Amino acid sequence: MNRLRRIARPLLGMAAFLLVWQLATLGNKRTDIPGPYLTWMGLSEILHQGVLARNVVASVFRVSWGFAIATVAGIPLGILLGRLPVLHQLVNPNIQLLRPISPIAWLPIATLLFGTVRWMDPSDLAAIFLIFLSSFFTITTATASAVGAVEQKYLRSAANFGVTGFALVRKVLFPAALPQILTGLRLALGVAWVVVVAAEMLGVQSGLGFQVNDARNNLRYDLVVAAMVVIGFIGLGLDAAMRAVERAELARRGLLRS
Repeated sequence: MNRLRRIARPLLGMAAFLLVWQLATLGNKRTDIPGPYLTWMGLSEILHQGVLARNVVASVFRVSWGFAIATVAGIPLGILLGRLPVLHQLVNPNIQLLRPISPIAWLPIATLLFGTVRWMDPSDLAAIFLIFLSSFFTITTATASAVGAVEQKYLRSAANFGVTGFALVRKVLFPAALPQILTGLRLALGVAWVVVVAAEMLGVQSGLGFQVNDARNNLRYDLVVAAMVVIGFIGLGLDAAMRAVERAELARRGLLRS
């Protein structure tokens, strides 16, 4: 019964939202703010044309690469910062200086850096670079904080058994910090998905952000809202996937409450 309630309540809330939305937009045309029905018709149109699938693939491709590179670079650097106080004192001020800068503000720099590249679409590289920036600082900071918070008793026990260097990272530091690192990855992925849509609205010719911008220029607000709905559902799916990984890790450790 409790499980049924957990499923029914969100569905009821969504149904109420759709009803209010439809009532508030009764009589609107697709050039106005559309209701759920016109949005569904627009979504069906771009699905049938294959436009939506191409743009989803383009956005996911950019996010996957940018986020993967940020993860590969950010976690090792975060471990070093959390483990080495001197390095933390040298590097952390620079990270904290760069972290608040909106990734979109880097777009002119990214265009300048990758504008002459020939082996890949420069706009793809620029978008991937922006996604990397949006994820890297969050992942690095979360990892450094997690490693720095590892209890000393674990480190002393490892030292007693002669565990040092990379073995210490692999057997003690990384496993102990993993739950917080996963939380940082989840937050970074959410930001990356927001940034790719914004970047695509400014500098590329494909992706969901481009689709929103193109539909707006053609006064097809049913397609604008349809693309927004898709963006929201993909973001929800990415967050759910990361939460599932977090829950699996906590369950493996026996830390998850039933």
